[in-house]
Amino acid sequence: MKATSVFSQNLAAYNQNQRLIVNKGSTRSSKTWSVLQLLCFIAQSTDQPLLISVVSEAMPHLKRGCIRDFENMLQQEGSWNRRNWNATDKIYTIGNSRIEFFSADQPGKVHGPSRDILYINECINIPYETYRQLSIRTTRTVFLDYNPCHEFWVDEHILPRVDCRLIKSTYVDNEFLTKAQVDEIESNKHDEDWWMVYGKGETGAQAGLVMKKWDVVSSMPEDYKYRWLGVDFGFTNDPTVIVDVRLHEGELWIDELLYAKGCDNIQIAEFLSDNDIPRDTPIVGDSSEPKSISEIRSFGWQTEPSIKGKDSVNLGLSILNRYNKHITSRSANIIKEYRNYKWQTDVTGASTNIPIDRMNHSIDAQRYVVLNKLVERKKAAFDYFVGK
Repeated sequence: MKATSVFSQNLAAYNQNQRLIVNKGSTRSSKTWSVLQLLCFIAQSTDQPLLISVVSEAMPHLKRGCIRDFENMLQQEGSWNRRNWNATDKIYTIGNSRIEFFSADQPGKVHGPSRDILYINECINIPYETYRQLSIRTTRTVFLDYNPCHEFWVDEHILPRVDCRLIKSTYVDNEFLTKAQVDEIESNKHDEDWWMVYGKGETGAQAGLVMKKWDVVSSMPEDYKYRWLGVDFGFTNDPTVIVDVRLHEGELWIDELLYAKGCDNIQIAEFLSDNDIPRDTPIVGDSSEPKSISEIRSFGWQTEPSIKGKDSVNLGLSILNRYNKHITSRSANIIKEYRNYKWQTDVTGASTNIPIDRMNHSIDAQRYVVLNKLVERKKAAFDYFVGK
């Protein structure tokens, strides 16, 4: 078994019977991989049946993160056995022990039966009360990991405890990164805020974020006043994004339908059909792609170009931020963008009114919708653009 120094530190803390083991660190520091590796080692090394729970904020996050890493890790070690994997319940059996994966947005799981060991991945993304309900149902050890984007309940409630061990790590503690990966991480040193959190693994400040007034919900409302789709076209380098935006009781509800590279216009039309989107649903696409809009319209979809003009980006963001926004928990890419889309800063470090042009593909699709449908209504947008 190839183990990092992060694995060794977690093993030492576990053997010393620490109740709380907190992994705080940068991107690619091996936090997740090392903890999963340790959980497998624990399950393999005991004759006592153990139930180990691996929890994250939402199932899409788990599937792309812990579950994928878990399977890849066991395959690399030559110990993955598909017969031991219950794909429906997301449970893997090792000897007499079971490792289960579930999301924190499942109340029945959070408030359900007890376990022996708990691991909450990216705990910064779940509420303190969720952690509390899970931890009081854990008889032995609790593992937590996160990228320290800002201070949160771990700083106040967990780290001061005498039974807590803090393990800090950065990408340099991951002996198995390639030179290309290291170079890519270090190419971001110029972005001081990013580098503080994702390069040095230090606690950042939740400042300069563009998106305001939003939370995460389990599902979209079935009863709504208006429904629109927004499309940001991509292909090779950028993803094609389709978002479902609904106006309900004066608030916006937003769901990620598609976020993928390599989609042509025929595939977009097929996706809309396969997902039972009604043909009369208004769809707003990036006006810089008139050919794409026309081609999708030719398949029978009610597609229109987005309004663009002077300061349209800032106007669209301003409109979005007027509304309370509810993002579905399965919308992992939207949530990631909301947590990372920031304003540029000047030489003094103060935020400007110019957003950094990255982590914004789904946000662009949302802007197209609100500019076309929610600017008091289109006349105000026209007046704004022509300077009236």
